[in-house]
Amino acid sequence: MTTTLRTPAQSPAAAAVAPSSTTTRSLLTVAVVAQPLWAVVALTQAATRQGYDITRHPLSALSNGSLGWIQITNFVLAGVLTVIGAEGLRRVLRGTPGGTWAPRLVRISGIGMIAAGAFVMDPADGFPVGAPEGMPAALSWQSYAHFAAGSVTFTALIAACYVLGHHFGRAGMRKHAVGSRVAGTALLLGNGWAMSGGRAGTLTLAVGVITAMVWIATIANRYRRSL
Repeated sequence: MTTTLRTPAQSPAAAAVAPSSTTTRSLLTVAVVAQPLWAVVALTQAATRQGYDITRHPLSALSNGSLGWIQITNFVLAGVLTVIGAEGLRRVLRGTPGGTWAPRLVRISGIGMIAAGAFVMDPADGFPVGAPEGMPAALSWQSYAHFAAGSVTFTALIAACYVLGHHFGRAGMRKHAVGSRVAGTALLLGNGWAMSGGRAGTLTLAVGVITAMVWIATIANRYRRSL
């Protein structure tokens, strides 16, 4: 007599969990890549573009000049990826303290980045090469739109970090709670110093923005690895 071994049929619940987990992991991978990608591309340009000085020019200024399309694309692509990646955070944080607003705020920051790419600030302070020194006597509406988009992005990132601080604090994860609040504060102070006209304010803003971006990616990676 021949005995045939059969693999037990997978339950409907188990069949549903695997694809869902795979999709969520993919979305979180996008969140891990999105904003650090923006930082790497922006900093590479900052180090190589003629006439650019990060202590004088914001990273947004890289959208100007013959190579400005690179930073414009960088803004739009990173923004789209951030919006997509926020869905992964929504899935893993759902039902937890801060689990509703943290992903929403990350998504809003992505939308702000897309708008910042669509609207380019005016050439200023000698960049790109050939631009007049100092700020223009009058700003274009595109420049105002860019600054508004930047404000939305920064505010959303700061708030997202503080909401994540609340989330981890309630979960008893002290290190993550502190890290979240430090990241949010770095951007808050960096942006505040830049807005006040402080010395090398564009540098402090860049440090703050990148710190917050990298922290969001770090949190996304933490949840991605746990799936």
